[in-house]
Parts: sequence; C-alpha cells; structure tokens
Amino acid sequence: METNDPGAPIRSGIPEHGRIPKYYAVKAKVAALIDELGEGGLLPTERDLAVRYEVSRETVRQALRELLLEGRLRRRGRGTVVAGPKLEQPLSLASYTEGVRRQGRRPGRALISLERFPCPDGLAAEVGVARGEPVWHMERVLLADDERVGLESTYVSEARAPRLDTDFDPDSSFYAYLHDRLGVSFGGADERIETVLATPREALLIGTPPALPMLLIHRVSRDTAGRPLERVRTLYRGDRFSFTAHLGPQD
Repeated sequence: METNDPGAPIRSGIPEHGRIPKYYAVKAKVAALIDELGEGGLLPTERDLAVRYEVSRETVRQALRELLLEGRLRRRGRGTVVAGPKLEQPLSLASYTEGVRRQGRRPGRALISLERFPCPDGLAAEVGVARGEPVWHMERVLLADDERVGLESTYVSEARAPRLDTDFDPDSSFYAYLHDRLGVSFGGADERIETVLATPREALLIGTPPALPMLLIHRVSRDTAGRPLERVRTLYRGDRFSFTAHLGPQD
C-alpha cells in the first residue's frame, strides 16, 4: 500500500512491521473512492461500504470519522459527500475578506454581538487604553459562500472607532473600514496559532461537532506608528482551512 506520490507521508502511514489497523486499510480504499467520485460526489452508506470491504460498520465509521476530520468528506443531510479543497488563508496583514476572495469564494460575516464595556487590565495594553476606558467587542461568524467556517472576536478601543455601532457594516471587512473610513493603516501584528476544540457555544455558532479540531489564531495589531490597535481571536474550522506563509532569509 505504499505510494509513489512524492508529496504523500512517508510509507503512507504504514508502520515498518507492515501491519496496519483494519480501519486504516478501509480509510485508504475510501480515499481512493473519494478521488474517483470528485467534489460533491455522494459516498455510499456505511452499510454499503461495510459490505463492499467485508468489515464491520464500526470499522467503516472510524475510517470515515478520520476523513471527515481531515476535511476530505462533509456531512450533507443524512448523507456524506466529497468535500472541496480547503481554503488557504495567508498569514499576513491581509484581511479574511481578501484571502477568501483571492480563491474565488464569496466572503461574508454574520454579526453575533457588538457590545461596549470598560476595559479590563488584561486587555488594556493590547488595545492601547487605560483600565476602565471603553472598548468594543465584536463577535462575528465567518462565512465562505454562505458556509459557516469560523468565529471571530475583535476588541478595539472606542476612541479608535467611536461610531462602530452605527457606521460599520458588520458583513464587511473591519480592516477596510479602519483604513477607508477612519484613515487608520495597519503597520504590523503578532500572531500565535494553536489547535483547540471549540466550546459547546462556539461549535453551535459555527455549526460543527464539538470534537472537530479548530485552528485558533490570536492576533495583536499595531498601526504604522507602532501604537496598539486591536486584539483579534479567530477560530477556523480545521477541516476547511489551511494556512500559508512566505518565508525569506533573515537579515
């Protein structure tokens, strides 16, 4: 079951002793079937696959579970279909909107909440205000062609965006709003990426099972003068996103 594909994992995941779990053998066969069906193709039922590969339904279920988590398959109603390619989001100062549009998808956001509250100690330095000064918290579901793919929380001082609740279209790019309407340009940002599981509330908002791995990005941005601008916490579906970055030699 080795592969000649130079981009595949070494030995395609087969241990050196040559013995592989039964579910993994089924997974490899279903993966080949996925390639034959193509995007949007309807996968046979668990029962049909169990008969075809002469294994138990639980073995098939474990194989499908991994393919779902990897983003190769998607649930649609009571069936399972072949998923399209993952969205590639660049690790740059470009906004989510720009990244999705570059791939021919239609970006969107659905507002969950927009509230103003006194800034706590832990947030003050990151948004450039003193403790107790008013800050905005805006929470939005990220969409790609109307599919829910993530959840974004943005914190910014009221002084930076005093009319955020009346002048900003929550379905649009916040970066474009800051630049085009308020004359604020981004000068740099620090990001940290980790894998997490969504909370029950987050999973409900994104429309995923709680066990689905998520990619979590923490970003603290500054303007061109180096002053703190915003803090953003974004959850991306691990089965629908990958991240890219251009690396160059250090000075």
